[in-house]
Amino acid sequence: MRLHPLTSLAAAGSTAVITTAAASWPLSLAVIAGALGLSAMGGTLRRLLPAAAAVLVPLSLSLLVLHGLFFPEGQIILAQWGPARVTAEGLSFARERAAQVSAAVLALLVFSFSVSVPDLVAALSAKGVQGRFAFVLASTLTLLPAITSRVGRIRRAQEARGLVIRRGLLHRIAAFRLQAVPLVSALVEDAAIRGAALEARGFGGTGPRTTYRDVPDPVVERWLRILLMLAAAAAVAARLWLAGG
Repeated sequence: MRLHPLTSLAAAGSTAVITTAAASWPLSLAVIAGALGLSAMGGTLRRLLPAAAAVLVPLSLSLLVLHGLFFPEGQIILAQWGPARVTAEGLSFARERAAQVSAAVLALLVFSFSVSVPDLVAALSAKGVQGRFAFVLASTLTLLPAITSRVGRIRRAQEARGLVIRRGLLHRIAAFRLQAVPLVSALVEDAAIRGAALEARGFGGTGPRTTYRDVPDPVVERWLRILLMLAAAAAVAARLWLAGG
């Protein structure tokens, strides 16, 4: 059974909010495992992992450097180089924050890799959302999958022309530089084409709209979305109350 796009969006968003507000290491691991499991069941795991790595690897490394080396509350010093101190507390804090961010990012990525963009735009339009905003939101949510697919096509085309990517970080950086230029050029060209297509279809107009695409929205899912949003709001309120107390 395929969920309504707004129900999937509410589930992903509330999961990210609740996980962030809870700041619980076991909950973050459970969400990560659940997101990877859902992606594997949906057949999107091979596309999701590179996109997740592109976001989470540099972010996790920055958290490790920031909190692992410069954590003022750290007491158990594992190593020290001048003002930089590797403390057990800093590493633990960095690990928990990395897991927390990873859970939120993976929850949103699972949604972005599985949602039907036409259904999402039609559902948002049916709820009275302006067509231009609906398209921008849908494009933002599906940006990483689109970039991943485009990079794959560029890499295969360059390999067919004789590009050999050797092992090693320097060789991969050099290959990425060769792929970045056509990637940016292609994305800019796609943006121009889509902009012209949107104008031709009257996305900038303010009159009433109709759509040929009918996305069923059962009453049960409407109530489910309300419960998900209330749960997210309750998690944030509880976090603020605990922080204030």
